[in-house]
Amino acid sequence: MTPADKPTLLQALGDKRMAAILFLSFASGLPLNLTGSTLQAWLAFDKVDIKTIGLFSLVGFPYILKFLWAPLLDRYLPPLMGRRRGWILIYQICLAIGIAVMGLSSPSREPYELAVIALIVAFLSASQHIVFDAYWVDVIPPSERALAAAATTFGYRSAAMFAGAVILVVAAHIGWRLAYLLVAVIMATTILATIWAPEPQTHVMAPRTLRDAVVFPFRDLICKKGAFGFLALVLLYKVGDAFALSLYSAFMVKGVGFSPVQLSFGKVTMTISTMTGVAFGGWIYMRWGMFRSLLIFGVGQAFTNLLYMWLALAGKLVWLMILATAVDNMIGGMGQAAYVAFLVSLCSSSYSATQYALLSAMSSVPRVVMGAIAGQVVDQVGWANFFIVTFATATPGLLLLLFLRRPLNELEAREAADAKA
Repeated sequence: MTPADKPTLLQALGDKRMAAILFLSFASGLPLNLTGSTLQAWLAFDKVDIKTIGLFSLVGFPYILKFLWAPLLDRYLPPLMGRRRGWILIYQICLAIGIAVMGLSSPSREPYELAVIALIVAFLSASQHIVFDAYWVDVIPPSERALAAAATTFGYRSAAMFAGAVILVVAAHIGWRLAYLLVAVIMATTILATIWAPEPQTHVMAPRTLRDAVVFPFRDLICKKGAFGFLALVLLYKVGDAFALSLYSAFMVKGVGFSPVQLSFGKVTMTISTMTGVAFGGWIYMRWGMFRSLLIFGVGQAFTNLLYMWLALAGKLVWLMILATAVDNMIGGMGQAAYVAFLVSLCSSSYSATQYALLSAMSSVPRVVMGAIAGQVVDQVGWANFFIVTFATATPGLLLLLFLRRPLNELEAREAADAKA
């Protein structure tokens, strides 16, 4: 696709599809904290013992395992509103009911009943997330996918912040039951966005059998030219970034000595700079294309890790903490926009729910694995050297990216050709 073929930023932002993505991503992110940090706060305020609170973290498992039932959502069609919007509508209705039932529960008197309801809500939320990801993969053309990634991040994080921070304030004034019922009402109103959202312009047939829905997505992925290199890039591209941020709070508190209030400045800076970076990265991706964006943002992700090394050596300087956090997360957000667009480019419309669920699960592996070993590395080499190690771990992904330059350019060219067809 030539620059002349690409839409301007204002044209892309004014597209009804982009607005629908923003609203539906809010709906997708709204239930997340209701079964996570917000629920933990409710349990704590209701004097539930810490062991029980710890067990409640297990209700988040559906978000990790969602790829297991994604083929069902590719294979079976709902009775109304199309292949993707129909499922989204069903899950929104069920979520509104489930969240309301959570609000009517009592953590102190019925903790295990509440745990079951929370698990059901988490399952419904993860399922809605599967179908929403498939919807925006289907409805957004390749040239605008990085910008769509920015829209999904804005919507998702705004909803998560609302359910994670605003609801705590609401609950303090009107009680937990009414706070959860309020979110249930908001969840119900997102149905209007689903009804208003447009259908994908290209009609794609669903897999004919459940076996096809399970086997064909994997076959389609590994049969792409350069497939194994692409899958390795999925695993390696964000390794350095994930490694550095895996112990962010521990580094700021234990490594440098910031207070909880000072750490909160970093958390707010992290959220704002990430959202800004994703938005800016989406716009740049529209101009630069896949390979150039991934390379420049990837190099930036690696070098910004060294800002934390500077902070570790300099000591307790609030301005440096804010600077390092802002620059690192802004560049990381730009890289995230390009990375998500790359993941989407690997998905076929026939199997987008299954393929994107699988790829997003793969993309979470570095965060889990690197986080598990980061503490051991810090214990052996210290904080300053730890961030040098995180810089080094970004190198394999960048070298692989250079090796894949031609396949990535061919992948982008095929996407552009398919979009014109």
